[in-house]
Amino acid sequence: MVVRPGTAGRRAGRWTSPPFSGKLRPMHSMYSRSAGRQDDGADGPAPCSDSQRSQTMGPYHVICIKWGTYYSAKDVNNLFSMIQRNTSRPIVFHCFSNETEGLQAEVRRHALPPMQVPESLNKYAYKKEAGLCDDALGGLAGERVFFFDLDSLIVGNLDEFFAYPQAERFYIIKDWNTRGQHVGQASCYSWVVGTLGFVKSYFEQNPAQVLAQYGTASQEYLSAQVIKHFGALNFWPDNWFKSFKLHCLPLGILRPFLAARLPRVVGLKMIAFHGYPGLSEAVAGTWTNDRTSKKRAHGWKRMYKTIRPCPWILDYWK
Repeated sequence: MVVRPGTAGRRAGRWTSPPFSGKLRPMHSMYSRSAGRQDDGADGPAPCSDSQRSQTMGPYHVICIKWGTYYSAKDVNNLFSMIQRNTSRPIVFHCFSNETEGLQAEVRRHALPPMQVPESLNKYAYKKEAGLCDDALGGLAGERVFFFDLDSLIVGNLDEFFAYPQAERFYIIKDWNTRGQHVGQASCYSWVVGTLGFVKSYFEQNPAQVLAQYGTASQEYLSAQVIKHFGALNFWPDNWFKSFKLHCLPLGILRPFLAARLPRVVGLKMIAFHGYPGLSEAVAGTWTNDRTSKKRAHGWKRMYKTIRPCPWILDYWK
């Protein structure tokens, strides 16, 4: 299985298109799953005020990670620019990568966190879900960090997002493909550096066991470790984050005819392009540019693994 670098693999809860009944649905119901109505409210605890945060004046540390060849410096720079445009709060942006050429001068550069794991076992997205849990990450011990995947599209204001965390709690998106409260979707999550070191150390001590149990599903590993130590996951409000595949694309049989669109959700902040297609692929109207990927459309899967060009993404992704 080929896993796109920097994204969490998934094994469970695959989406499938319902059979075509021969009747077209009303326009509002032609898009995948319920993306939420305009009156969607936030779930979970009420956000804390600025006075409740330990760092009332900031700065707020935003981090990303890049390895391999799929992502470029442009992806890092675009994420940095999107976040800057969508908040009035002071931001320090960090990129963890061994290849930093082309990054904007304002981006703070860090090497990938060292991991005491044989290279043959240090694969999939564990560089992210385990590696970034280093207790000394980037010299930020004791600081709250906000992680964004490089395939994130910021579409709304982030001020209340940065003010939301309470105390030293871990926050993550509730996984859209999983029933229950036991799996987080790792496109965006936040923690205080120094509180998740056990995630990294357990993987370093048991890489073969972790891979045998979770495979590419590194976000399930991260979630299980957090629940084991803290008892539960804390989720961001549901209306803040949506999935491109599940909430923007039309139902499978209609994809050759209808383009993806933003869901009409009050308070929407980010669209996650997890898996395929990625941002550049969605703009061009192709499911994946990776000709070696097992996720490419083959046979009857071409019926739903298709996408019309989405030039509107470029209005945000810059």
